[in-house]
Amino acid sequence: MRFMMLMIPGGYATAAPDVMPSAEAVEAMMKYNEELKRAGVLLALDGLHPPSVGARVSFKGGKPAVTDGPFAEVKEVLGGYWMIDVRSREEAIEGARRCPAGDNDVIEVRRVQEMSDFPEDVQKAAEGFSGLKS
Repeated sequence: MRFMMLMIPGGYATAAPDVMPSAEAVEAMMKYNEELKRAGVLLALDGLHPPSVGARVSFKGGKPAVTDGPFAEVKEVLGGYWMIDVRSREEAIEGARRCPAGDNDVIEVRRVQEMSDFPEDVQKAAEGFSGLKS
């Protein structure tokens, strides 16, 4: 089963565009990432720049509207993610528990939808799209 572990760093919603983690924090995180890799469960990972340099595209009334960051109404934002392939939800949660996260950080663990999770009519509607896994 594939799971995403979504890093929600405390205070990242209002972080300056040039904010960077300390060398010590990066070193600890790289050790953690290496553990996931050695265990054979890590599929992908990325860190994200803060929302102050991002944009949101909303579709109110069916028309796209762009809002540049930071986003005043947002309290939590995604700071990065890991995509892992493990046997169970419990194994994914245990992986998240080992992360060297800070006191105000949160990791949300979410199972990735596989095409096989959907009813047959949905699978048929998606046939031929090579970007989806079965």
